[in-house]
Formats: sequence, structure tokens, C-alpha cells
Amino acid sequence: PDVIIEAQFDDNDAEHGQDDLQDVLTDDIKKLSLDTGERAKAVGISGVQRAKQDDGPKVNDPRLLPDKFLQRTAKVVYILEKKHSRAATGFIKLLADKNSELFKRCAMFSPVDHRVPRAYVSLADCPPDFVTRPEDYSNMLFICRIVDWKEDSNFATGQLAKSLGQAGEIEPETEGILTEYGVDFSDFSPEALECLPQSLPWVISPGELAKRRDLR
Repeated sequence: PDVIIEAQFDDNDAEHGQDDLQDVLTDDIKKLSLDTGERAKAVGISGVQRAKQDDGPKVNDPRLLPDKFLQRTAKVVYILEKKHSRAATGFIKLLADKNSELFKRCAMFSPVDHRVPRAYVSLADCPPDFVTRPEDYSNMLFICRIVDWKEDSNFATGQLAKSLGQAGEIEPETEGILTEYGVDFSDFSPEALECLPQSLPWVISPGELAKRRDLR
């Protein structure tokens, strides 16, 4: 009674309805309710059957087994394209250990997106007065690109790309999101602008209106 039986059945079993499922559960409960003599007898019978099966040829080649007994495995051999831009929006701050040698060379970049790791950035990429007045940049958004992540380091290595502005403002936040997702938001080229109608103001001709559905 303390054993819970979980019935696993495919779509074919489900088509037969709840009655077949109930029968399966009943049979399983009966098997668990065998007394000691019946259990020993069942073990003896299964032992004889197993011995008879062992007399036959053994399948040592996994390729001869049915597919349902095999676990598909694979190995990455080449990276075709890095989908993530490796760019992140975040804040920079001084390292906690002021006596370390790393404190004199690097700052810590903390991304807003917590799925992106924190990264060491060079103080040469930071603003000139960042070391003396770090509090002035506590609310300043920066774009950082991750360039490396060594196996023996808890943090990645990044390179500051640019300063966006104060956090919470629409322009810096929007530019940060577009940069993170690799969206090109630069101005259109002259070739692209030449494809647009040059005579302004432009209006839809009556012929186009006649053959189109107006969704305005």
C-alpha cells in the first residue's frame, strides 16, 4: 500500500479508455501483494527463464539493438554563428579589494541583464576621473563587449565601448537594448533613401487606391 504505481502508456493505450488502465493497475498491485512463498517461487521461475535466455547469443554490438534502447548523443564540432552580440548594458564600479594588484588595472562591469556574466574592464577604457570620483558614475549606463573568459577566472574580460548616459532615461535605455540585440539603428545610406519618392508630399494615386484594401 505504500508503493505508488505510475502507469506509463502510449496513445494506443489511451484509446482503450480508463478500463484497460484500471486493469493494468490492478495487475501491478497484485504483483506487489505476493506473499513470501509466491515471491520466492516467482523469483525461481524468473531465474530459470533468465538462465535460458542467457544461453542464447549475447548482443555486444549496440548497433544491433532496437532504436528504443539507444540514447542519441552528439558532439559540437564547429560554431557557425554566435547569435549573442556579446554586448551588454550595465554599470562600472571599483573592485572591492583596494590592496590587490588587479585594483590598479581593472574595474568591475555589472550588466543589467543577469544572464550576462560580470566582467573585468581596463581602467584605461573608463572615464579619466572614474578612480577619483567613482560615485559620479554610479548611475551611468555603459556598453561593454565581452571579449574573453579564461577558464581560471570567475569573471569574464570585457571592453567598454561607449557611455550611454543616465540610467532611466529613454534614449540611453533604448540605445542599450538595440545594441545588445545587434540591431543596426544607424542612419540610412543615400542609396536607400533614393528608393523613396522624391516629390513630396507623396500621396497614393487613385489607381493604387482602387486595387488595394484601405486599412487606414
